[in-house]
Amino acid sequence: MTGPVLVVGPSWVGDMVMAQALFKVLAQRRPRPVVDVLAPGWSRPLIARMPEIRRAIEMPLGHGEFGWSRRRALGRSLRSAGYAQAIVLPRSFKSALTPFHARIPVRTGYRGESRLWLLNDIRPLDKSALPRTVDRYVALGGPPGAKQPPAVPEPALEVDAANQQRLRTALDLAAGVPAVAMMPGAEFGPAKCWPLEYFAEVAREAGSRGRQIWILGSERDRAAGETIRAGAGEAVRNLCGQTRLEDAVDLLAMAEAAVTNDSGLMHVAAAVGCKVIALYGSTTPEYTPPLTANKHVLWLRPDCGPCMQRTCPLDHLKCLRDLLPEQVTDILRTL
Repeated sequence: MTGPVLVVGPSWVGDMVMAQALFKVLAQRRPRPVVDVLAPGWSRPLIARMPEIRRAIEMPLGHGEFGWSRRRALGRSLRSAGYAQAIVLPRSFKSALTPFHARIPVRTGYRGESRLWLLNDIRPLDKSALPRTVDRYVALGGPPGAKQPPAVPEPALEVDAANQQRLRTALDLAAGVPAVAMMPGAEFGPAKCWPLEYFAEVAREAGSRGRQIWILGSERDRAAGETIRAGAGEAVRNLCGQTRLEDAVDLLAMAEAAVTNDSGLMHVAAAVGCKVIALYGSTTPEYTPPLTANKHVLWLRPDCGPCMQRTCPLDHLKCLRDLLPEQVTDILRTL
């Protein structure tokens, strides 16, 4: 198959990072195709750090919006691009509309939401053979009926050294002092969030050993960051809401380690070579692990989980409360 490929990308930070594994597999095709990604506007800075991608095309709709006419109009505007294939990563009906209206001759995706007439290269999803999200993405880049999916390459986001220097100056971050990043948020919900007092205890101990602590997240995480800072002392910098997504990429590349919930920034940290200490509660690392060998995953495998719920249905959150700070500080001491 020759010609450009359009990938309809996912709507979450972590999933977009994992999708880079697919982009790398596409780059290994011969002849190597040009790859564009149709994705939400927020993802442009992240896609810009993926050298396998020619350009990001913004989906002009918010998460969950149907927008039939706008998807149709966008598809029609892409007809002249000459795409040979579309790979649709989300399994929703609406995600397959734009490639259909773009008249892309090969439209690849998994069966789901009654979209048989929108896709013509429909793959069955064998969850036992493809247990991880990244496995499912990568398999769509191979030929139909392949007995085994291609090997999964690790995502690797490019780092901007000039922006790193700008951030050190603008945020007044100490040079030459090892940093531990902490990401206490998770867009999915509180059942993925380790207790803030545990983060504070780890931050306090790491600060006593000469580390600076950077708390990263969105404006929504600022209050959580303040709680950690208040409980951990002067070594902590609450940077939540002060950085862009691309800044988080560059800051995590400078950090010695990241202590993180199962979140989008966890996957960013993995993709820039940071040591990842990943904390799992309601979700499972068997489905969305950090894609790096430089990791330490903490998960208690509770009898009630993984429940995959946004909030704890039993109101005890034992899957995370029983995951004690000492387990994290013991790992940090080995660095």
